[in-house]
This record gives sequence, C-alpha cells and structure tokens, in this order.
Amino acid sequence: MPNFVVIRSRGPKWDDARPLEGQCGWREHADFMDALFMEDFVAFAGPLEGTRDALLIIRAKDEAEILQRLAADPWTQNGLLTLKDCLPWEVRLGSLGE
Repeated sequence: MPNFVVIRSRGPKWDDARPLEGQCGWREHADFMDALFMEDFVAFAGPLEGTRDALLIIRAKDEAEILQRLAADPWTQNGLLTLKDCLPWEVRLGSLGE
C-alpha cells in the first residue's frame, strides 16, 4: 500500500489561548486518531513543534481515501484542522512495516 505525507494545519476555529488538549472536542479527536492508528491507516502523527501544523504518515490506496477518512475527524468537521498538503511518499531507507 502506498505511503503519504500529510500536513494538517490549525483551522479558523483553533483557540490559541488553549493548549492542544484543551481544544473543543479533544477527546473525540483523540479517539478518532487512535482508531485510525489501530487500523494501520495512520503510521505516525503529531504536531510539528514551532508551527501551526501536524505531520501524519498515512498508508492509503490514494489521496481520495485520505480526504474521505480525514473528513470524518471531529476537528475537521468543527474547523480546528484543515488539510494543508498531501503527497505520495516513497520510503527509500527504513521501513514502515507491512
């Protein structure tokens, strides 16, 4: 299955006065992301320090699958995260397992 690098950015509803875990719907978002990880759809995910972005390494058949799956994230639905970039990624060194 192909790998993708996905960058998501804080959306218009992000409250800069609150920490990550204090954002509206944190628990629902965390549960959603945990489920994607348990399904081996998301291999790695986390905020990029010093930016308004988060990096995800995703295994998917194509970009359309990624867009469809991430559209169900409560933080996408409530405007806390937006998709900034989605790029196919060929792993040359190391392994994400299979």
